[in-house]
Amino acid sequence: MRHFFKGMKTEQIYRLFQESKGVSTDSRTVGKEQIFFALWGDNYNGNKFASDALARGALSAVIDDPLFETENTILVDDCLFELQALASHYRKELKVPVLAITGTNGKTTTKELIATILSKKYKVHYTRGNLNNHIGVPLTILSASADTEILIIEMGASHIGEIRTLCLIAKPDYGLITNIGTAHIEGFGSADGVARAKTELYEHLRKVNGIALYNDKDPLLAEKIFKIINRAVPFSDPTGTDLLIETVPSDLTLKISITYLHQTHIINTNLFGSYNLENIRAAVATSLFLGVEMKDIIEAIEQYAPANNRSQVKRTKNNTLICDSYNANPTSMRLAIDSFSAIKADHKIIIIGDMLELGEKSEEEHLKVLKMLQSDIAEKVLLLGPVFYKISAKSGFKAFDKIDKLMEFIRGVPLTGNTILIKGSRGMGLEKIYDLL
Repeated sequence: MRHFFKGMKTEQIYRLFQESKGVSTDSRTVGKEQIFFALWGDNYNGNKFASDALARGALSAVIDDPLFETENTILVDDCLFELQALASHYRKELKVPVLAITGTNGKTTTKELIATILSKKYKVHYTRGNLNNHIGVPLTILSASADTEILIIEMGASHIGEIRTLCLIAKPDYGLITNIGTAHIEGFGSADGVARAKTELYEHLRKVNGIALYNDKDPLLAEKIFKIINRAVPFSDPTGTDLLIETVPSDLTLKISITYLHQTHIINTNLFGSYNLENIRAAVATSLFLGVEMKDIIEAIEQYAPANNRSQVKRTKNNTLICDSYNANPTSMRLAIDSFSAIKADHKIIIIGDMLELGEKSEEEHLKVLKMLQSDIAEKVLLLGPVFYKISAKSGFKAFDKIDKLMEFIRGVPLTGNTILIKGSRGMGLEKIYDLL
């Protein structure tokens, strides 16, 4: 494993960083007095854009190709390594608690909820959007202001070893795994591989004597906790007092009750889906553990409005849309369909797209979804993507191999007065149909 701070240039870059206005990896949007890191991509060499970044006013450009060396460049062995090393160094200098969040499903919603609640008490800096990988985590840390009081880092992974690397960079004191389900099987090799990858966060916390917050209703997480972790805090008892959070019957968005210190509070959330109960449990327990008052927790949950097509309810002039098309895997697909089947609505439609990165299990998992949909959950089911298109012949459902064909169909058969679940992997581009509905 490559060790941080072996590069000769990290201290030099850090001194420059202290004088700068932050870092950027995009020469098109780099700001004046920022440091540009010339990263490589599958189809581009960032070094080629160093001169453009400097022309835009960048303070300096960190490059790893000597062909592009100029007066205001810093030549290093590996730009990505130096970006990660700089972030690791700055994280140590910040001297603030870091909470890491990972999991197969719900990590972004859980992160957003926790950030919203903790902001009632602390100056919080947290992962924006989906910057949760080997580039996004360093950028998140480096964009934290010096007066940050707590740092929340979302960690994503599609291969074993990635969470371990992100922990080396972010050095979390606290950690939370939302769940361990079936996603990115292609990269992890098996369900056991997913579990090994996610619990790399627990392995890190054990080494630094950190604290894991965990869902004690999840048998797999409870089992992993007791095998790996020294210090663990269950969601049902974050402060030495029982915490009970349950769903309350409601029409479309999730309604919950929270019982704590012999008081019960009823909360209307803006989230669709009973599966979000576990994300709320995680957020409430973590926030109580970190010292936020219950009244502030309740206020924050009521104020939180999901965005980015995650468990989001949109009401158009024609239909009510449940937009959950940011991501999809077998676990989240099953939970979304189950929640949709439970709601009461006169006319229901389901539009779902392929689940990506499932490797050799792809057809098998898509067939399971088709079997669920045979239960008359909706009046109409529309399928999108090459996998669903290939296996749908006997399903009785309309299927489209490309988004353009689905859009053409919707334009030809306008849909009104329906409640519509839209779910699929981001690569399917289902967000393109929202304006048509």
